[in-house]
Amino acid sequence: MATLPAPSRLSLYLDLIRWDRPAGTWLLLWPTLAALWIAARGFPGWHLLVVFTLGTFLMRSAGCAVNDVADRDFDRHVKRTANRPVTSGRVSVREALMLGAALALVAFALVLTTTPAAVAWSVAALAVTLVYPFSKRVLSMPQAVLGVAFSFGIPMAFAAVLGQVPAIAWALLAGNLFWVLAYDTEYAMVDRDDDLRIGIKTSAITLGRFDVIGVMAFYAVYLASWAAIGARLELGAAFYLGIATAAGIAAWHYTLIRDRSREGCFRAFRLNHWVGFAVFAGVVAGLI
Repeated sequence: MATLPAPSRLSLYLDLIRWDRPAGTWLLLWPTLAALWIAARGFPGWHLLVVFTLGTFLMRSAGCAVNDVADRDFDRHVKRTANRPVTSGRVSVREALMLGAALALVAFALVLTTTPAAVAWSVAALAVTLVYPFSKRVLSMPQAVLGVAFSFGIPMAFAAVLGQVPAIAWALLAGNLFWVLAYDTEYAMVDRDDDLRIGIKTSAITLGRFDVIGVMAFYAVYLASWAAIGARLELGAAFYLGIATAAGIAAWHYTLIRDRSREGCFRAFRLNHWVGFAVFAGVVAGLI
């Protein structure tokens, strides 16, 4: 039998940053763009739109590289992750870290074209991103740290538009954190058996038999908090249509995860970006 040719370095690097699996980028992007629209009270301008869209992709890619380095000894024991480039040895730790650093530097260069406040907060965002992979060894619910990391585009968006981060930005971040808890708990439910065996801490393990209830409660807190903020901002009926659509998608996800099958939980996670898109679309419509 003929052997398949070895993958090129480029294809390995693209696999490392999950080029063909953009779900994580969408999960980061929608709340960030929603915050941009809210901060600007409408379209934020092409410059900021490009900066935050490209920056989101670059930082998610850099985060994947760092996460794979940090988790390489665990990932080899999980069927779904055993063949990742760093874990399998096809990409060295040094290569992965250099690629992650290069992507983060490009993202930082983009932020430099905005405001000093956004630049300052980008340093804090990077710190949280670097801490997250190691929180799985210590915290019983490391998804909370991921929630902060995946929500940090919100204060940065306000900083880029207004030159400061008002209280409402932190309220949006706090609400968005619960959405991250919801979808990353679904993700953790996929690997629960492997994580129990190798000693990784996750929200799915911590919640135990209350995992499904927990996910739905996280969705509810997220949507209720953003709905309340929308009321304060007087975003109107179009915004609530977006919230209602997101709630309907979350209810559908219940049917996917209630039996805790790997396939159902992973599908719910992969399609979660539609929840964020619905809320973003509601924000945009509410500000027209």
